[in-house]
Amino acid sequence: MAPAYARWRSTSPQLLDALVTKGALRAESSVLELGCGTGNYIRALCKRTGCTGWGLDPSVAMLAQARTGSPDNLRWICAAAEHTTLAHAQFDLAFCVDVIHHLHNRAQVFDEAYRVLRNGGVLCVATDSGQIIRRRQPLSVYWPDTIKVELARYPEIATLLTELSEAKFVRLGRQEVESCGWITDPGPYRAKVFSCLRALPEEVYQQGRARLEADLEKGPVPFSSRYLLLWAHKPLKRVNGLMITRLY
Repeated sequence: MAPAYARWRSTSPQLLDALVTKGALRAESSVLELGCGTGNYIRALCKRTGCTGWGLDPSVAMLAQARTGSPDNLRWICAAAEHTTLAHAQFDLAFCVDVIHHLHNRAQVFDEAYRVLRNGGVLCVATDSGQIIRRRQPLSVYWPDTIKVELARYPEIATLLTELSEAKFVRLGRQEVESCGWITDPGPYRAKVFSCLRALPEEVYQQGRARLEADLEKGPVPFSSRYLLLWAHKPLKRVNGLMITRLY
């Protein structure tokens, strides 16, 4: 899947803007992407801000694609998010995009993220709510069976917030971002670069693909990409028994 991901998966400009702004990123920042895949997001952040970036993923094949054309301020590490092997208090921002539903031990991942963040550091989990899953275009339009698949795979937002709190993160918040446009090429859907398509019976997948391609012959098809960003902060320091965090 790695070459297809490298070719077809792209970044959301609105999500990137949020990471830069809420993460308060600058050239001196150190940023970790958990489950970076082929590295689209961490590469874009490094190029845009000049920050030092680390892309972490357990897949050798994904990282082989990620290393192609990577800038000097970006490093790659092959490891699981539960055991990063990275030093304590090393990063200002840690984030993951479309990864949380693939993790086997979220509590351990959140504990590890807390450990590698500096005091005052920020964690961002970009995921999908049930409402977002039901409104996906074109996935939920041409492959409505993916809705049930995804609702079973994605953790509830309330559950994630509880787990982040249990990992000692504070100032929990949420933010929805959206990118809209038009599809003219069915390539990403033919390549099944969205994992929910791989969970469908082949007959069901082919039926949806045929409908999409038939509509594309008539003209562009609407596309929307939404993310729910969960923000969590590691306390900056303790003063008179109170936990203080960055304010911005």
